[in-house]
Amino acid sequence: MSRKNDIRILVVDDEPDVLELIVYHLEKEAYRVDVADTGDKALRMAREQLPSLLILDLMLPGINGLEICQLLKRDPKMRDIPILMLTARAAEEDRVRGLELGAHDYVTKPFSPRELVLRIKNLLRLTEKSADSIEVIEAGPFRMDTVRHQATVDGQALNITATEFRLLCLLASRPGEVQPRETLLRDVWGYEPTLDTRT
Repeated sequence: MSRKNDIRILVVDDEPDVLELIVYHLEKEAYRVDVADTGDKALRMAREQLPSLLILDLMLPGINGLEICQLLKRDPKMRDIPILMLTARAAEEDRVRGLELGAHDYVTKPFSPRELVLRIKNLLRLTEKSADSIEVIEAGPFRMDTVRHQATVDGQALNITATEFRLLCLLASRPGEVQPRETLLRDVWGYEPTLDTRT
């Protein structure tokens, strides 16, 4: 397992007070933190540093957060970087669009720093777990490529969200097993099972 000070997190936001708050809480947890306040700078830093995780605002000067997400997911070197979108855009269509483009989580402002840190820990744990796991999962007509994050059924590509992909991988890798709610919350949605979430 990676030590925290080996984990580099890139925080992208154009609000200095938000950057300061996030950096404070992540450094308190012994993570290495870099910041960018424009989309162009974020993209350049992501390419140069290949961070362990990216916290990304949507509304940025230059390239916006959704465009950054798309560009990262198209690049073979960067497509596996977990992305947590942190933004004031709380509409369902914004959340859905972010997750469809490959964000692993979506948090709206104002936010709880404590909850944000827990979500980051979960994302990093899930990423580390998937790095140690097999690359292709097959179950009947389904085939999931965990490196490329692609799913097919009978050779036809499925157009599914990142969350749906994680759910499909989990269920296919444990055939015939009933999965408890806590497992689904932790391994698919990245929530702590202790949180009172009923969806």
